[in-house]
Amino acid sequence: MGYSPAVTAYRSVGICLKPGRPDLGPAVRELSQWLEARGHEVLLDREAAASLGAEGLQRHELAAKVELGVVLGGDGTLLAVARAFGPRPVPILGVNLGTLGFLAEIPRAELFDRLAEVLAGRYAIELRMRLGVRVERAAGGEQSFLALNDAVISNTALSRMVELEMLAGDVSVTTYHADGLILATPTGSTAYSLSAGGPLLPPGFEAMLVTPICPHTLSQRPLVLAPETRLAIRLLPARSGEVHLTVDGQVGCDLASGDVVRVERSEHPARLLVAPDRNPFEVLRQKLHWGAR
Repeated sequence: MGYSPAVTAYRSVGICLKPGRPDLGPAVRELSQWLEARGHEVLLDREAAASLGAEGLQRHELAAKVELGVVLGGDGTLLAVARAFGPRPVPILGVNLGTLGFLAEIPRAELFDRLAEVLAGRYAIELRMRLGVRVERAAGGEQSFLALNDAVISNTALSRMVELEMLAGDVSVTTYHADGLILATPTGSTAYSLSAGGPLLPPGFEAMLVTPICPHTLSQRPLVLAPETRLAIRLLPARSGEVHLTVDGQVGCDLASGDVVRVERSEHPARLLVAPDRNPFEVLRQKLHWGAR
C-alpha cells in the first residue's frame, strides 16, 4: 500500500506488553524511563502496567491517547494490538520477544538504538492492507472484525469438509468442498495461507488472497484478487457441521448454515514502522530460509 511520512517527534508513546510476562517488568521500566528522559509522555496498557504493579489502560483507550505504540512481544501480540487500535492511525513499532518475528522485527537487544532512529524520523510508516470481515446471520444480526493477517472459515468437526459458495461482487466464483478457506492479506501470505500452499506476496502490496485448505477438487487452486474485490462466502447446509470463523488466529465466532461472511479491503490500514533499508526478501531468507538449498 506504500508508505506514509514518519513523525519526527512522537510526543506520547504507548507501551504494550505480551500477556503473561510479568518478568519483563524491568524492561518496561527501563523503556519508560528512557522515553521520559527524552521528554515523551509514556502510557502503558494493562499488561505492561501489571508488570510494574500498576493500573494501565485498555489498548483501545491507549490508542486514543498516544501518537506511537511500542509492542513488546511476538507477532501474535502485535496482531492483537493492531486489532485493538482499530481504525485509529497510530503507527506501531514491534519488538520481537517471540520466535519468528515477521511483524515484530526489531530484536530486543537493538530496541534503544532503533527507537532513537524512529524518534529521529528515520523510520518509514508502511501501510499494511487489512480486511473488513462481516458475518451476516441467516437468523438475523451480524458481527464485524478487522483482520491484518487473515480470516479463516473451517470445520472443527473431525473428518468433515465445509461446503462454501463464493461470489465476487455479483459474480459466482466457485463452490469450495474443502477443510476450509483462508482469506488473507499480503501480510498474511506468510502465515496460515503459506502453510496451505498459497503464494508469497510483498507485504506492502494490495491484493486479496483466497487459499482453500485441502480442497476435495485438485483444480481449486489459490486465487490472488484485486484489492477492491468484495467477496461473499455463504455456508451451504450439506456439510455444515461445526464451522467456525477465526480472525488473525485470535478471535472469531461460530457459523451456521446460510450465514454469509463478507470480506473486503478495510479503509483503515495498519501502520507499521519499518527501517528504511528493510528488504522483504532478506526477511524471508532469514525467517523462512527461503531459497536455501
